[in-house]
Amino acid sequence: MVLKIRKNNDWRPNPAIFQPVTALETLDLSKNHLKSLDFLFEANLTQLQKLILQNNDLSVMNEKVFEALPSLQYLDLSLNPFVCNCSNAGFIHWVVFNRRVYVEGAFQYKCASPQAHLGAFLLDFNYRWCWESTGFFCFVSSSALVLLVILCSFIYHFLRVQLLYSFYLLRAFLYHRKRQGCAEIYDAFVSYNVHDEEWVYRELVPELEERQGWKLCLHHRDFQPGERTLKSSLLHSLFYDSIVLCSGKAILENIISAIYSSRKTLCVISHQYLHSEWCSREIQMASFRLLDEKKDVLVLLFLEELSSNQLSPFFRMRKLLRRRTYVSWSGARSHRGLFWEKVRRALQSGTELPAEACCLQTCDL
Repeated sequence: MVLKIRKNNDWRPNPAIFQPVTALETLDLSKNHLKSLDFLFEANLTQLQKLILQNNDLSVMNEKVFEALPSLQYLDLSLNPFVCNCSNAGFIHWVVFNRRVYVEGAFQYKCASPQAHLGAFLLDFNYRWCWESTGFFCFVSSSALVLLVILCSFIYHFLRVQLLYSFYLLRAFLYHRKRQGCAEIYDAFVSYNVHDEEWVYRELVPELEERQGWKLCLHHRDFQPGERTLKSSLLHSLFYDSIVLCSGKAILENIISAIYSSRKTLCVISHQYLHSEWCSREIQMASFRLLDEKKDVLVLLFLEELSSNQLSPFFRMRKLLRRRTYVSWSGARSHRGLFWEKVRRALQSGTELPAEACCLQTCDL
């Protein structure tokens, strides 16, 4: 059975028209200005052996179409304006290597575009370059992705603390600029570890607030309503940064607000304090205020004897020890009066720093 449909300028083929002729063996669709052969996917021409498509507007061919014609043996695509670029790479490969279908005059098919290949033979186009460039692009992309994953892992494991610290310093800097000219609410913000909370409320708070009359800012007591949390080990974990309290500020904003709303920051340092990532951030933010404002705002209170080796990860703290006021609770049980007097003097001292680098002498017991 042979079917010829030729010279139809406005013809739009519909797969349904081929349903009554499923036994069709030869189909001639020449000079119909066809731009695509996708209609053949659903035409169900399983017995078609010869397909003539001369002088159409076929520029890019989908070689998968011919898989829908399992009996096809002869194909004529002469006088079509083929595009010689990577969009025809699959079709050119199919023409060269398929052994089932004879493509009439394939070696005479010429390029109509792009301009650089105008008049050249279609089968002379180096289609392998398309796959090589695609493979190279995939290689570069996958390599870049692997390097990005490695870089992110490196940053997370080795630079995470530095990046977080920089972020906190930026937040503190912006908060400081926002609060310029505002009055300080507290005499001191007390930075301590949850394991030392009992000592803070049993010894430090009664002495400094009730007897000496200082106004202290404490985590659990003085943060705004709805923003209090239990400062447990969860708060010292890596997930602490993502905790936002139910109403109002995040914990980080509370800490920055407390530091900048107080004349001084009193750090109660112990072994647990040194091993707390969050406590280290508090003293770092207080150190930033010291360096930024050039004011004597930091007082270090040591609950225990600590060796220099234990302080080595806290190099900023070690620098502060050389020039900041600090007091030590260890061994002060028989000299409590003297100890608290030194704390009072440290809190009472002015905030302006002397010109010398080693501006304040250490006070030890």
